[in-house]
Amino acid sequence: MITNLRFELSFKNISQLENKLNFCKFNKIKNINIPCKGPIKKEFFNSTIKYISKNYQEFNMTYHYSLYHQYSQNKEKSYQDLLNFLKNSNSNRNYEILLVSGSNKKKNYDAVDVLSRLKEEKNLKVKLGIAYNPYLKKYYKDTYERERFDKKISSGLINSIWFQYGTDIKVLQNEVNYLNKVEKYQKLNLFGSLLIPSKQFIARFKFRPWKGVLISEKFLSSLDDFYDFTRDLLCFYKKNNITPLIETDFVTSEKLNAVYSFIRK
Repeated sequence: MITNLRFELSFKNISQLENKLNFCKFNKIKNINIPCKGPIKKEFFNSTIKYISKNYQEFNMTYHYSLYHQYSQNKEKSYQDLLNFLKNSNSNRNYEILLVSGSNKKKNYDAVDVLSRLKEEKNLKVKLGIAYNPYLKKYYKDTYERERFDKKISSGLINSIWFQYGTDIKVLQNEVNYLNKVEKYQKLNLFGSLLIPSKQFIARFKFRPWKGVLISEKFLSSLDDFYDFTRDLLCFYKKNNITPLIETDFVTSEKLNAVYSFIRK
């Protein structure tokens, strides 16, 4: 599983990005995700892709394109920007796109709306990833995730599903079973968010929880229980051919060794 891991990389400027990519290169990390949030949005997001494509073609990159953060002026302008972006990615084979609505969905301009328009575009040869949050119905009383998934898949543009992080494996299992039934004839790549527990992470999450991310109070109160759950989640990912996406900071030798040590156990 270690060779298939993906790592999410955050940074504030190109200099910091360069240092972190060199760290990845030195440690033979090839699979990298770049989020579209915080400082990484709008023109900096675009310039990041240009910089990596020019200087680090050896990496297998996935860029998260947030419709919320990349929104500009109005829906039509934003859609044309996205369309141009996707056409460029089609000619640039060293990266893929994960299309996400964003933390706050724009009215009539989220992943479902955009995919319904994209499927009508002629000569647009692109495959996209989509996000899926298994925990919305039970924990956030949002019953539309399955319906939204069906609409996204119907576009014919999807080649991967990226599961949001959470700490209820029974709920995750139910949703994976459902997706397998719906899409049993399609070969979609599956990815799942993974956090490596630590006292520091627990303290930060308690102070500022991540929107849409479920972490049980049980695991926020006991690091040992959090460790046990994470091992169970890794086993679940392996059993269901879901590639882990490490969202924990890993860019020091000590932190990377901690990630690998945990994965190997």
